[in-house]
Amino acid sequence: MLTAVLMYDIITVPTQVVQLIRIRIEMQKGEIKLSLITVDLRDRKQLYEQIIDNVKNLVLTGELVQDDKLPSVRSLAKELGINPNTIQKAYTELEREGIIRSLPGRGSMILADKKSLCGERKDMLKEKMQSLADEMFEIGITEAEFFCIAEIAWKNRKNGGVSHD
Repeated sequence: MLTAVLMYDIITVPTQVVQLIRIRIEMQKGEIKLSLITVDLRDRKQLYEQIIDNVKNLVLTGELVQDDKLPSVRSLAKELGINPNTIQKAYTELEREGIIRSLPGRGSMILADKKSLCGERKDMLKEKMQSLADEMFEIGITEAEFFCIAEIAWKNRKNGGVSHD
């Protein structure tokens, strides 16, 4: 089995936004993979939290799979133009959450799979939904109104109505 890997890094800096687009073309049985990590300096969210969210989303979308290697702390920091301690903090948190594992001298690789991350995310969203239901009840929204609001939100979701059942 022949595997070829090409890496291209493109960095753009429009109006205080640093974006790293890492295109990894991996040809193995005709499969091509593409991954994307972005950091927005205007976002109120901490940079390390943005990196954590990016990695989690890449796992959820299947862009990163178990045993995929992440860029080294030093190289990612250089490419994003941010402090290596920020990258290390993100990697440490991802390791604490069981998303990645770091091996001395070998780097960091994806440990979690899409299924386990989806289950964790569903639990978090259920808690958010319960909190919303409680808040809506407190301000007098009826059950029927709640379901109507939820239905409208579901129909207007960002992905254009594609079902994920």
